[in-house]
Amino acid sequence: MAHPPGGDSKKASITHIIFDMDGLLLDTEKFYTEVQENILARYNKTFDWSLKAKMMGKKAIEAAKVFVEESGISDSLSAEQFLVEREEMLQDMFPSSELMPGVSRLVQHLHANGIPICVATGTHTRHFALKTQKHGELFSLMHHIVRGDDPEVKQGKPSPDIFLTAAKRFEAGLIDAKKILVFEDAPSGVLAAKNAGMWTVMVPDPRLDSSHHETADLVLPSLLDFNPAVWGLPPFESAAGGS
Repeated sequence: MAHPPGGDSKKASITHIIFDMDGLLLDTEKFYTEVQENILARYNKTFDWSLKAKMMGKKAIEAAKVFVEESGISDSLSAEQFLVEREEMLQDMFPSSELMPGVSRLVQHLHANGIPICVATGTHTRHFALKTQKHGELFSLMHHIVRGDDPEVKQGKPSPDIFLTAAKRFEAGLIDAKKILVFEDAPSGVLAAKNAGMWTVMVPDPRLDSSHHETADLVLPSLLDFNPAVWGLPPFESAAGGS
């Protein structure tokens, strides 16, 4: 596991928070995994976590190209065909998306204490609506939400575009990147945040190889394990867990 960043003065300077969404706030990565396993099974191939790690956090078409090329099915299925087929299956799954452990507690705590928070997700607007339809109240606490089809986001993660765009839209305007803490689950997302000059807390799926943990400033098993006070943020009133 990565260690917290050194120097209390640096940790205590966090003023703004950016959250990734898929696999971090919402338990949606399992849907992608299931669908992709089913598609590859038709070609007598298996979908493993080394391939998933390369896809996570990227824009859809970029992830699709990785999928068909790395799995060796690009002669039979194009990236575009894969997306169409995957889309049909995912649309029925997304509305049942559930919050990851600790999300509600942390988001509500930060909002109640006046800490500006936002979401920066590679998900496009159409899918965002499906994924969040059961959680409108929670997502309404975000200062703003930047999606993958935002015109200012020219390149997907690990490019820093989405995090730089998200930071710019806080009311304070130009915020020092070192005052921003990003929560991510994907290796490409962690790298994007670091490329933006921001601090990162990684909450990876336990099946992700630990070699992907090295770039993050801190790695946690769950958002339930996050201690805001370590970063100079208002502490939780109690140590009790929550959803």
